[in-house]
Amino acid sequence: MTGFCLLGAGRIGRVHAANIIAHPTASLRYVVDADFAAAEALARRHSAVPLDDPATALADDAVRAVVIGTPTDTHLDMVAAAAAAGKAILCEKPIDLDIDRVDRCLDIVARHGIPFAVGFNRRFDPTLAALRRAVRAGEIGEPEMMIITSRDPAPPPARYFAASGGYFCDSTIHDLDLARWVLGEEPIEVFAMASCLIDPAIGATGDVDTAMTVLRTASGRLCHINNSRRAVYGFDQRVEVFGAKGMLQTENQREIGLTRATATGTDSRPPLKHFYLERYAESFARELDDFVEAIGNGRAPAVTPEDGRRALTLALACERSRREGRAVAP
Repeated sequence: MTGFCLLGAGRIGRVHAANIIAHPTASLRYVVDADFAAAEALARRHSAVPLDDPATALADDAVRAVVIGTPTDTHLDMVAAAAAAGKAILCEKPIDLDIDRVDRCLDIVARHGIPFAVGFNRRFDPTLAALRRAVRAGEIGEPEMMIITSRDPAPPPARYFAASGGYFCDSTIHDLDLARWVLGEEPIEVFAMASCLIDPAIGATGDVDTAMTVLRTASGRLCHINNSRRAVYGFDQRVEVFGAKGMLQTENQREIGLTRATATGTDSRPPLKHFYLERYAESFARELDDFVEAIGNGRAPAVTPEDGRRALTLALACERSRREGRAVAP
């Protein structure tokens, strides 16, 4: 069994805790959070030990792996402590909001030679993985355009934005990683525009809630990403890849697959899955599967520290483009 220490008992921590418990070769030994009451509540649910400091857990030889789901500005310290203790690390994105700090993190990981995975869970979604396989297999010829729609059902509370790192680093970064992963090429130019159209309180923090981004790769492939913090009909997640020989599309997932056809008409629009926790539930579980397998087999996890660095570089370029009103090189 791979013993785990979970750092962070918030929303994403609860997802990871449930997946660790459900995994046949993993066990959750510790839950750590600066808010001890939160750690205690989650630990009690899963028969783990609650802590408000990770030192005891990191000193335990039965702990082989650490999942970091704490606020982004704590990631570097957490990675340094876990790496020094020789623990494999799964760190939520972004690794940090500053490239220099990310580079320090990657240097620490390399020096200690530990497995390190970055939490771009969407790569493990079965539908998106099938899309990528089809692109790589040449089913639509050479890809020419990619369109990613990613819209949340509603914005989080305004207090969230002060520490989120901005829309591009907080949310669009998932789509930027997806574009790299599917197209198999690095973007060399980024142009982003954004507005605050939904909640003035978001704009008061200096952030935005509506964005459009265009990426261009070295071969000329184009990717358009559109993001919104509000989609009143549910969590809107669609991807299209258009190529020389055809097109591939992923559709929204709905709460139920039932459609109706009666004398009064047809109904094929059940509600969308409400948020990422529901839409990407399977991807989080498969992400953990890959991490545990990587530890057991001595291989690198599928999503590497360099993937985390490149996605952040693109996200920061988006923000720079948005502020300067021009296309920029990442």
